[in-house]
Amino acid sequence: MQNFPKVAIVYLSFHCEPYIDDVVSALKKMTYPKDRVELVVVDNPHPEYGLSMRYLTEQVLPLSGNELPHITLLPQELNLGFSGGNNAGIQWAIDNGFDYVYFHNNDGFVAANFLEPIVEAMESDKTIGQIQSLLMLYPDTELINSTGNSFHYLGLGFCNNLRVKLSNVTLPKLYETSYSSGAATLMRVDLLRQFGLWDADFFMYHEDIEYSFRLKMAGYKIMVSSESVFYHKYSFGRNQIKFHFIERNRMGVMLMFFKWPTLLLLLPIGLVLEVGLLLFALKQGWLTEKLKAYVYWLKPSSWSIWLKKRAYIQSIRKISDHEMMKTFVGSVIFNEKSIQNPVLDKVANPLMEAYWSIVKKLIVW
Repeated sequence: MQNFPKVAIVYLSFHCEPYIDDVVSALKKMTYPKDRVELVVVDNPHPEYGLSMRYLTEQVLPLSGNELPHITLLPQELNLGFSGGNNAGIQWAIDNGFDYVYFHNNDGFVAANFLEPIVEAMESDKTIGQIQSLLMLYPDTELINSTGNSFHYLGLGFCNNLRVKLSNVTLPKLYETSYSSGAATLMRVDLLRQFGLWDADFFMYHEDIEYSFRLKMAGYKIMVSSESVFYHKYSFGRNQIKFHFIERNRMGVMLMFFKWPTLLLLLPIGLVLEVGLLLFALKQGWLTEKLKAYVYWLKPSSWSIWLKKRAYIQSIRKISDHEMMKTFVGSVIFNEKSIQNPVLDKVANPLMEAYWSIVKKLIVW
């Protein structure tokens, strides 16, 4: 590339002190021209530790424009969540004339040459809307975090090849995926300007699925680059509030993107899944969070919000459900021991797979 596009790296800080030193060390080694990059640090206040501004101001900001790209700090008064926090960085990039935004998770760091292959791919193919980096685990750097992601037809998303050795898989340099992980992904500023910011109502979880699907609806491809590497200190954790957002938001995604006949066809197996999830939630100790999701969807005000979202998505639609669902899967594969369940593997997955094998042939619209 002779003329390097301007890239805003949006680093979403949430008590970043345990992670920021690795972030800084990695960005010092980046091979993309630092004068074409801005490090935009959006600092969401942590409920226990508060803002990280003191550490950022004293330890990171002095490196701005020298060892690191120029740094902009954006402290937030309230925790805006993953989507809302990233939106603050997106808006800064839009307002300051940047070409691309790279979303950088709080708990990871980049390889030195992470930007060149994804920017070059974007520049050479304008039909690509988004490119995810190859996510590797850290400190187990031979193990994969995500080679892209799979989307189950009932609204669940999961990482492909989680905890699989990289040496055991063969990856093209650039390939399509169902959706891009928000942890490490490059997006076009012009498309963010055209189709809007991330949906802040999601707060956390499934917001990356929603935006990838939004771009797909508009006719753009969602890709993964195996040449762009991001190291992720990934931990699914046991914070139970996340299950509320996962359950609430997966229903929202289905409502926004699927046509009504598709939702009707999926209703029987969806009800079966709900029974299974209730039992699983009871066993795992997050039944309260599951029930909160039901309470949310029983409110007319919630339906009003999401039906408006649906109307917008359907207005930009350029592809059919049939086309969109070509990348969907019939089984849920979780490689996290904390949420693995033999009933899922031996009963639920075969049932959902069988149902999907029939229904996907009926979805011709």
